[in-house]
Amino acid sequence: MDNFLKILSKPDNIPIVIALVLVAFYTLWGYKQALVNDRAIRETGQLPPPDKLSVWPYLVRTEFIGAIVVMLILTVWSIVLNAPLEEPANPTKTPNPSKAPWYFLGLQEMLVYFDPWIAGVVLPSLIIVGLMAIPYIDLNPRGNGYYSWEHRKFAHASFQFGFVVLWLVLIFWGTFMRGPGWYFFWPWQYWDPHKIVALTNVDLHEWFGIRHQPAMTIFGMTLVGAYFSLGFVFWKWKNKTSYVLQQLGAVRYGIVAFLFLSMMGLPIKMFLRLAFNIKYVCVTPWFNI
Repeated sequence: MDNFLKILSKPDNIPIVIALVLVAFYTLWGYKQALVNDRAIRETGQLPPPDKLSVWPYLVRTEFIGAIVVMLILTVWSIVLNAPLEEPANPTKTPNPSKAPWYFLGLQEMLVYFDPWIAGVVLPSLIIVGLMAIPYIDLNPRGNGYYSWEHRKFAHASFQFGFVVLWLVLIFWGTFMRGPGWYFFWPWQYWDPHKIVALTNVDLHEWFGIRHQPAMTIFGMTLVGAYFSLGFVFWKWKNKTSYVLQQLGAVRYGIVAFLFLSMMGLPIKMFLRLAFNIKYVCVTPWFNI
């Protein structure tokens, strides 16, 4: 664990550790407040009375003290820790591993499981499109403007899974678990720059003895199509009995289902790669998935 503690205490990794701790703290605080609100609504039918605070002098005084505390912390931080500056770039000596800035390590980790055009273009674009689509596909008026879990279960669960599990965990993984050669190291393992891991990655169609290109393409496209058709199957199964689906309508539900299945495709592909060394599910002459 000594090597892992050294990695955690590196000057350029300390902000990441602090950010992860703060995200965990405020997430738990938010859910605590959501449970308080949900309990009050169940018992009294209305939200608990809000805590009101006058801007002057109470809020301004609090903000002023907060700004002084932050400046003090940054001053002490800059004195105690050296800036994580490295030597000028040398084309004859590249770092191992060569890592992107921490906020891009999630994308760099996804490159292990997907082609660059998917990990670097398609998935980030779907994230942006999904965030833009939320105001148009979210028709639930309850839970807006206040913390609530009971009224926003699917929205909260989807966001937390996408943000915490599929983004922050990948950043943590890429920062603290990926060592030389971009190999995976457990916290108690030393980052050996000479480590060699023999990986035999295979495509899914090879498990079924399919070797010809047309058959490989048809097999992969069929699997991908069957996966995304699960949204249609769920619609036909629950549409007549689910009030939420009826409110959404076919178009909005189709967008939600597509974005949700695309998001879940990442952990599925990661599991296939880590557990069975499956590189691609769909192999075509033009692109691979």
